[in-house]
Amino acid sequence: MPNVACVLDAKSLLGEGPFWDAAEQHVYWVDIKRRVIHRFDPGTGEDRTWSTPEDIGSLAVREKGGLLVALKSGFHFFDLETGEATPLGLPTGQPLNNRFNDGKTDRQGRFWAGSMDDNEKVSSGGLFRLNSKLECEKMVDGIICSNSLCWSPDSRVMYYADSWQRTVWAWDFEPETGAIRNRRVFVEIPQSEGVPDGATVDIEGFVWIALWDGWRVTRYDPQGRAKHSVNLPVERPTCPMFGGPELNIIYVTSASIGLSDQELKEQPLAGGLFAFKADVPGLPEMRFKG
Repeated sequence: MPNVACVLDAKSLLGEGPFWDAAEQHVYWVDIKRRVIHRFDPGTGEDRTWSTPEDIGSLAVREKGGLLVALKSGFHFFDLETGEATPLGLPTGQPLNNRFNDGKTDRQGRFWAGSMDDNEKVSSGGLFRLNSKLECEKMVDGIICSNSLCWSPDSRVMYYADSWQRTVWAWDFEPETGAIRNRRVFVEIPQSEGVPDGATVDIEGFVWIALWDGWRVTRYDPQGRAKHSVNLPVERPTCPMFGGPELNIIYVTSASIGLSDQELKEQPLAGGLFAFKADVPGLPEMRFKG
């Protein structure tokens, strides 16, 4: 069993969306409800933060500098020098209670982000694709809470979940165009095992899924069969991401939101950033090309 370490006791409310930038050797991640962007340097232990004007669900580093962020109202460019968010590609007609959640750049440099009902009751969310021309298109509808977004090593399969349907689906993915088709069930998570949250893929095509309320991250083979789990000292891990110079360190964000005072006493590292070494490395994450 890997040795799991808390590399940053961040006390985040809703830590999410880790992004390992291979060029910088930093982990970017967000605290959705505290409206904070984090940039953690594993080499020095320094964690720099920026405030955002709205809840922030996910982000990507841009090839042209700065960040692309998915805020409550939509996609924005974020200037790390000034701390300013510039709106772009804002979806129209979104319910007022919706916000963005899990998001990631595909290997062709397009940014995908899922929306959700902030009360996690109504299926008013969906999955959006933003291309390098800043054209935004809704690709999936009828989602309560978007999560588990990732792609197979050959970019021929896309994975995506609705946490509250406890289902992760797979689609055939066309790398050149970003088109998706042939939706099917990849894995259904029993209630006793937790709720599917964020996910990532290793070089063998196995999918690592964080299980909210499940105290662990589980590795599934390409057929959706659970192969092994890594237990964490917190109830609500939210998203894994491969990082490190050899891409063999899995960083995992977590949440403290919704835990009772007694539960927080029992898991004082809730909301921290964790790391453990994996036997199989991951793949480098791409910067957004827009």
